Amino acid sequence: MDADSLIRAAIEEHWRASEAGETEAEHAVYAEDAVVEYPQSGERFRSRVTIAAQRGGHPATRHFKVLRIVGEADLWVSEVVITYDGVPSYSVSIMEFTDGHVVRERQYFADPFPAPASRAALAEPIS
Repeated sequence: MDADSLIRAAIEEHWRASEAGETEAEHAVYAEDAVVEYPQSGERFRSRVTIAAQRGGHPATRHFKVLRIVGEADLWVSEVVITYDGVPSYSVSIMEFTDGHVVRERQYFADPFPAPASRAALAEPIS
């Protein structure tokens, strides 16, 4: 397998393990000194151990549906719907890799909103 295929497989495994609640496998993609940032809440988490701990303490029931993974070399983006206690939140995860592991990730979240009636004649629904 080439380097891009290996990274894509690692990302796919990360999201699969996230959905399955397999904490160790979920965080295997991160370098020991990785940094994860949530710009909307102004939080930064340093180290694989800290990243796993903050996610492990999440009070909501979570599910993960990957919509798309794109990237090459050291920069990869995942579009994911993360459902918290039945409420969907659209997420974009930007991962930077070094030596096959995530060294930096930024994750952005957006809640769904109703489409305005003024655009109804122009739009088609996304299923």
